[in-house]
Amino acid sequence: MPLTRITKPETELTHIELPLYSCRVRAGFPSPADDFIDRFLDLNEFLIKTPSATFFAWAEGDSLKDIGITQGDLLIIDRSAERSNGAVVVAAIDGELTCKILDTRRMRLLSANQSYPPINIDGNEELIIEGVVTHSIKRHIP
Repeated sequence: MPLTRITKPETELTHIELPLYSCRVRAGFPSPADDFIDRFLDLNEFLIKTPSATFFAWAEGDSLKDIGITQGDLLIIDRSAERSNGAVVVAAIDGELTCKILDTRRMRLLSANQSYPPINIDGNEELIIEGVVTHSIKRHIP
């Protein structure tokens, strides 16, 4: 899954609190409406733990579709997050950016789509893990 339009957020994030309702919205059968505001939520605070180490990128392609990351999703990537086995990472392989699942046990990068084979890391390539994808944001209105 290649990435496009990489940007860095400002180091000073704007603090915007919006209402977070205490009720949950069912994706199945509807329930009676509840308009009680539990608290206010700032998405910057909720989604970005380390602003100075965080950047954004647009996902492109379908190699991670089976874990829910698809074309046009906005990825939030943290350079300071631990690069552990199974983490979704943004990696530069010989200078080309891609987003894959890190397999540290077998030293490879995995897709989440059977159409794409694993990328073996044998040490002959230049590999830089740019960061860990902490969240992906989907747009539901075209």
